Amino acid sequence: MTHFELVRTPTFAGAALLRDEHLRRDTGRQKDGWASARILVVDADARVPVIWPEPSPSRSEEPRLWTRAAIELAGSPPPDAMLLGEADGVAYWALRGDQAQAGAGPDVRWLNPHAFGGELGALDGTLLAAAVALVRWHDGARYCARDGSPTRLSNAGWARTCEVSGHEEYPRTDPAVIVLVHDGGDRVLLGRHGAWPPGRFSVLAGFVEAGESLESCVAREIAEEVGLDVTDIRYLGSQAWPFPRSLMVGFHAVADPAQPLRLDEAEIREATWLSRDELRQAVARGDWRNPPDGRDGSDGRDGSDREGIGRDGRGEDGPPPLLLPGRISIARNMIDSWLAAG
Repeated sequence: MTHFELVRTPTFAGAALLRDEHLRRDTGRQKDGWASARILVVDADARVPVIWPEPSPSRSEEPRLWTRAAIELAGSPPPDAMLLGEADGVAYWALRGDQAQAGAGPDVRWLNPHAFGGELGALDGTLLAAAVALVRWHDGARYCARDGSPTRLSNAGWARTCEVSGHEEYPRTDPAVIVLVHDGGDRVLLGRHGAWPPGRFSVLAGFVEAGESLESCVAREIAEEVGLDVTDIRYLGSQAWPFPRSLMVGFHAVADPAQPLRLDEAEIREATWLSRDELRQAVARGDWRNPPDGRDGSDGRDGSDREGIGRDGRGEDGPPPLLLPGRISIARNMIDSWLAAG
């Protein structure tokens, strides 16, 4: 088995939201649509309000984002509001704010996207990814990269303009490859990032360097991180990963398990080849989700927000169980797809 396809559309990859460049510059249309618009508030910890239905044997409901009627918050778009796009004639905006601004009731929970993002429908997933990515970019782009002058939000949140020169800067997306390495048969290679807690394993990943193709990056990253030569590099799919601003480009590639592993210990604490049966047992145990309140301390500064990479640590009764990424990630999608193909 040298090729397989993803078994489901990656989280955040739906086309449910109309991203209209002309609407971002059409202030008249923005004002006209404000009466029916909705606002998603993102708080200072990058958490968002979520309606989480109680389990019921008679029905199954997805969690959904809580959005507020825009007209309840202001009579027209505030200067710091960010236009996410339109869906079914409704404009959706994002705003950095507190829980009071969201206007949510006590039944609404404030969660880190890692805790629930994989459970959202297509539209909510797209709104979440765009909102978190934009808010985080604005937080870190308050000064012009050319001369250090202050910048202001413009283009309905999709640019920042230098107050001195008028130079525009746009939201950054950092491409990264994420790679499922297998032997062409019944074994797959997983690794544990040094920053991860004991038991977390995933596929390998790394950022694309300047002037580098995606395929070259796959070969380089696997060689650097685990010392393997890969062949038959094939594209699988991609996923926005706004933690803080990555685009994960998925591949699978073939390597020889007989080749010795040489780990870059600055990145990978441990790597191991696993059979399909071992991986299915891990799937049955569940995945590594964040705590229910969404606070896991991950903000991307230590590499822990990357969804691929890397079992060390010992429990009282021996090694911790191998745990796989949650359904929010393309990493888990790739693992599930490889299992299904076998």
